Amino acid sequence: MKKYFFVATLLMLGSQVLEAQDEDKEEKGHFKKENIFIGSALNLGFSNGIFQVGANPEIGYSITQWLDAGISTNLNYTSFRFTGFSDRVFNYGAGTFIRIWPVRFLYLTAQPEYNWINVTRKYTSGTASDKYSYNAGSFLLGAGYGGRVIGQAYSYFAIMFDASTNPKSPYRDSENRALPVIRAGFAVYLHPRRGR
Repeated sequence: MKKYFFVATLLMLGSQVLEAQDEDKEEKGHFKKENIFIGSALNLGFSNGIFQVGANPEIGYSITQWLDAGISTNLNYTSFRFTGFSDRVFNYGAGTFIRIWPVRFLYLTAQPEYNWINVTRKYTSGTASDKYSYNAGSFLLGAGYGGRVIGQAYSYFAIMFDASTNPKSPYRDSENRALPVIRAGFAVYLHPRRGR
């Protein structure tokens, strides 16, 4: 039974790849302005005593039917609650991303980022607040679901985790555990294709 399921899955994936290849037999090697897209995602992260919300504007290029790459920025707010104090963290950063679409509706993503982080620590005892800043890298890996067709607007949903072990990453908690990053976003091609 497992063999049949495995073979059926391979056949379905293979037919999706062949269909994608047949769809777009355009000239290769030329820059196509209709493959440029802009978009943004809203992200949400949470854990015990931790809340995170942010926005991630991006600009990208669909290199092939199954590969996107681009530049993204991020703006995040995170609050941590601990015994005796709480932290309010604002960070901004930039990085690159790559998305691999093995089938039209699912993708794998990798996104290295560099972040500038500002922290305000408030103590419950009423003593003065502390403020400090630092920089940290992160490397987000994950998977997503969306309805991508080159030249058409689309939306997506993704779940990612920070694969780096940098304890200062904005996507890790005080015990250096990766926080889930949940993003929902959209992308719009700047020069949509006509007549399709």
